[in-house]
Amino acid sequence: MADLTMTIDGRAVAGDAAFGVVNPATGRVAEHAPDASRAQLDAAMEAAARALPAWRADEDARRKALLAVADLLFARSEEIGRIVTLEQGKPLGEGALEVAGAGVWFKYYAELDLPREIVQDDERALVEVVRRPVGVVAAITPWNYPLLLAAWKLAPALLAGNTVVLKPSPYTPLSSLVLGEALRDVLPPGVLNVVTGGDELGAWMTSHPVPRKISFTGSVATGRRVAAAAAPDLKRVTLELGGNDAAILLDDVDPAAVAGRLFGAAFANNGQVCSAIKRVYVPDALYEDVVDALAERARAARVGDGMTEGVEYGPVNNRPQFERVGELVAEALAGGARAAAGGGPLPGPGYFFAPTILADVPDGARVVDEEQFGPALPVVRYRTVEEAVARANGTHFGLSGSVWGADADRAAEIAGRLECGTAWINTHLALAPHQPFGGFKWSGLGVENGPHGLHGFTELQVVHRARR
Repeated sequence: MADLTMTIDGRAVAGDAAFGVVNPATGRVAEHAPDASRAQLDAAMEAAARALPAWRADEDARRKALLAVADLLFARSEEIGRIVTLEQGKPLGEGALEVAGAGVWFKYYAELDLPREIVQDDERALVEVVRRPVGVVAAITPWNYPLLLAAWKLAPALLAGNTVVLKPSPYTPLSSLVLGEALRDVLPPGVLNVVTGGDELGAWMTSHPVPRKISFTGSVATGRRVAAAAAPDLKRVTLELGGNDAAILLDDVDPAAVAGRLFGAAFANNGQVCSAIKRVYVPDALYEDVVDALAERARAARVGDGMTEGVEYGPVNNRPQFERVGELVAEALAGGARAAAGGGPLPGPGYFFAPTILADVPDGARVVDEEQFGPALPVVRYRTVEEAVARANGTHFGLSGSVWGADADRAAEIAGRLECGTAWINTHLALAPHQPFGGFKWSGLGVENGPHGLHGFTELQVVHRARR
């Protein structure tokens, strides 16, 4: 891979310094990324501000540009997908699918209508409510889906007429740098600027005087710091801060029929999905059957280097997360839980952890109460549905959840009691560009996706035309 550069004002910019990017399948540095200085961040913000007036003025040009971005992502999905696999760890097919998925988001927003709402039209006045861009947007993205979650921010922000400075996670900066390079010939200079660096760069961005909006996806702790940094300047914020999604199985469910879908929704991207199933609540009568069915799938899972054909699950993305998963699993086992499958790291280099099903997990175990964000799934007994709902709601998180049962109406009624942004019935992780996504409680502020996500990158303006 040639030396990668940041994109500032449509030009290639090398960093004054560089940092290593680790391939999680080997645990060794595979590439280096530029480390932006404060002066380079200033230059990116100034470029975005200069580009704003012309960009916001031409909606047709914005739509055509977003379609061109989508076409580029579709055409180069395998090429850029390999870079996603190198830095993130997911299998090659999933890397390519992520890039193509980003293209789907851009295409959706390119074709989404921006209606003007008329609230009065009579002999006295014509009053319309319109949406205007907020200005320059600072977008900070995580390491689990570096390009897809960038698209969740970039596509609606750009359609609305904003310009953007994007900072990817230092664990997965390479694909975003390549995206910035590829789009220099698609977007006008300054419309999208891509800078890379560590936590200090993120702190500079959130406190910088230029951006009027911060869109952040990451941890609760960092989200709090983002909100605090944005508050003095009254910057708008959207915070997607993860979850601890519960799946509740009802007593009429068929364990054999749902186990595969449960496992898929829990271990997608090796469990590194904010809205993946993080804990499963099962009635006593079905408990052992569900544990056995999930454990069978865990033992059959093919884990390895994402570059290897046939691999289903790659490594955990980074050492701190790998160590956290191991710590939570070991603590649960020491407290009386049993590993029906897996239970620890796999031998060899890289951050590989065996797909783990934990049974008989004691109350208060952190692997149940906190977000593990990795390939470990606790399965918890319950006696009554009321108990299951109370335990599902009994955390600070509220991103999403699901209820599974043969009687879909009954399951839907119970799902309506969950305190979360998305409540699924007989499915989980069913995400789409037209469907808003956000959380209750500590899972975030605001929503992404759909028209509602677009609205988060706009300000309302009332246009009142007097007629007499």
